[in-house]
Formats: sequence, structure tokens, C-alpha cells
Amino acid sequence: MDTNYSLKAAPLSIPFERRFQMFSTIIWVSMIMASTSAFFVFCTQIQLWPIVIAYMTYMLMDTAPDTGGRRRDWVRQWPIWRGLAGYFPIHIIKETTLDPEGNYLFGYHPHGILSFGAMSIFTTEGSDWSQHFPGITPHLMTLSSNFKIPIYRDLLLSLGFCSVSRSSCEYILGSGPGQSIAIAVGGAQEALTSLPGTNNIIVEKRLGFIRLAIRKQVSLVPVFCFGETDLFKQCILKNGSILANIQALVKKHLGFAAPLFYARGIFNYDIGLLPYRKPVTCVIGRPIKVPSLEHGQTEATPEQVALTQTTYIQALKELYDNYKDIYAKDRVQELQIIA
Repeated sequence: MDTNYSLKAAPLSIPFERRFQMFSTIIWVSMIMASTSAFFVFCTQIQLWPIVIAYMTYMLMDTAPDTGGRRRDWVRQWPIWRGLAGYFPIHIIKETTLDPEGNYLFGYHPHGILSFGAMSIFTTEGSDWSQHFPGITPHLMTLSSNFKIPIYRDLLLSLGFCSVSRSSCEYILGSGPGQSIAIAVGGAQEALTSLPGTNNIIVEKRLGFIRLAIRKQVSLVPVFCFGETDLFKQCILKNGSILANIQALVKKHLGFAAPLFYARGIFNYDIGLLPYRKPVTCVIGRPIKVPSLEHGQTEATPEQVALTQTTYIQALKELYDNYKDIYAKDRVQELQIIA
């Protein structure tokens, strides 16, 4: 064991732009902790209890997460989101123009640890979404449990996040031209496989988003985000170990993954919870037209689902193959569909 190991310190003298980018990233990474801490402080102040009770009542009665959210363009345009996107940086590459009269279901791959690419391109103007796809209004779908976190939930709603429940997805897709949703298809299970230089994808057993697209007659758009898995390292736990069992219980009962991840810190490059400054490139593929439903048919047949899934996976593989030598030069393995 090397007893002379020391942390690699980050320089203190850096341009203002890079300081602002790091500041923006710190804000987003710490938002859940900051929100819960602030709410706890409010709860300890007796004079604020009427406000706390009113807010909690509002939280319990609020249906916005399931009815399109409360998307606010002025919040999406905050300068910190451009700082966050510039930290990595995060860029959009589009293969084609999307008709603003249509509705779309964007399938985002891979999930990564915290899905920074999805957050940046779909919920902010940090990567200039509206310039790339004018008229397309995306909503990034997330777990309903995120909307139970005081203060944080309201920021999510303002950015266009919504619950990933079936009713919520259908509500948005039926809300008019351009209304679209984005889903990180691999979910919590895929996050537990995220490692730098790899792209382990869970899509074959994810049929719900295929059925949803056919039911609502909206086009599927595969999105491959190169660099998403390079932002954090992760301790992969041995099956059957105590920590692995705890991890599985958290995922089963709470719905989200609890990966043991790390990257860099504010003042060092070796350990911390800030992501690495690695480029993230999100390639938006071409829309895939889904099979039409016959008169009186309300659900897709197994054959329609299987055919659409095959087409989707093939399109996803082509996206990866077409751009891997440009945006994944340092990969240690090729794309793997593991489930």
C-alpha cells in the first residue's frame, strides 16, 4: 500500500467562468440536502409553523406532478443552468428536425449516476434546447418520490419535471402539439451498472414506454448520451454482501438506486461528490413512427410491441455506432444491452 499517497489539489487561481460553472454544479448537486435542511430549520421556528402547515397542506393537495407540472421558461433560463452545462460541457447533436405539431417520447440512454445530460437538455436552456427544437416542449419524467421533498419539488416542477406514472405521461402526451416526455429508460437498475468507459443499457425488458408510445400514437425518439457514464466512479458491490442487500432493499421499497459513487471535490481532483469535468454529448436520433391502432383498438398487440422494440433497439445501436469513434474514443468496452 502506498503510504505516500496525497490528494491532487485543484488550483485556486482559475478564471471566473470556471468558478461560476463549479458554483452552478454545486448548487444542483446539493439541492436536495439544501432543501431538506432549509425546511427542517423552518420547522424549528414556532413563528413559522402556520406557513409550514400551509405549505405541507399545499404539497399534499398539489396534483401538478401528474398534470403536466408548472413549467416556467424564466426558471429554465436561469444563468446557473448555462453554468452547469458549461461545466462538462453538455452539448446537443440532432440528426433531424422534429415537427413541432407532433408529440414525442424521448428514450434517454444511458441513465448514468445522476443523468446530468437529461437534466440539462430537457429541463433547462443551458444547452439551447429551444434553438435546436423550436416548438417542442419536453418534460423529463422522474420518480413521484422526488415531489415529496419540500422546496426541491417546486424547483423540479418549474423546470418541467413530472411524475413518471402512466397517467402523468398520458396527460402530457395528450396536451397538444409539441408536448413531449423524456424517460431515462434504464432507471435505477441501470444506474447501478454505470462505470466510466462503459455503456451498459437496460432496454429489452422495458416494454412500458413502447406500449405507451403506441397507445398514444406518438413517435419514439432514441437519445444516446455519450459521456454520461464517465462523470462518476462507482463501487460495485459483491452480490450477497450486506451493502448489496441494503442497496437492493432501498431500490425495491423506495424505487431509486443508492449507488456508492464518487468523483472529485471542490478543492481536489481525487475524492468528492462533484462530477468530473468530462464532455457530455447527447445525440437526438430520428423519430420512429409506431404502428397504427385499428378502429376500436386501445392497446398495442404483443406483435406490435415486439416489432417496435426491435426497431427502436436497432436505431439506438446505430446511434451509438455512428458516433462512438467521435464521442467515446476512450471507451473500454462497446455498447452492451444487459437486460
